[in-house]
Amino acid sequence: MAANPVSYIEIPVHDLDRATAFYSAVFGFELERATIDGYEMALFPHADGRPGASGALVMGDVYEPSEAGAIVYFSVADIDRALALATENGAQVLYPKKDIGDQGFVAEIEDSEGNRIALHQSS
Repeated sequence: MAANPVSYIEIPVHDLDRATAFYSAVFGFELERATIDGYEMALFPHADGRPGASGALVMGDVYEPSEAGAIVYFSVADIDRALALATENGAQVLYPKKDIGDQGFVAEIEDSEGNRIALHQSS
């Protein structure tokens, strides 16, 4: 098992410009704007081989800011096996495995408590 099982988070926003300005001001880092899978994002810095998780601010129709929390991505070595184990243990697949190019694969499930969480397998 990896030392840091959480690899990426997404934080829903209503106004990406306002949120980017806030996060840049508060935390002092630059965010990189991108459109991924049709959604506007502002990506947090990421350093390969360094501890900790990275993530993005995200705006789109499936992202609603809420006190309910952010979407947490868990690193997995084999996303197909992880999805199989999740469904065997009662999870519902919310977003089936998706190839995201050189970044690998992602999928989202509803956990046993009703939380939306995501899985990420590197290329």
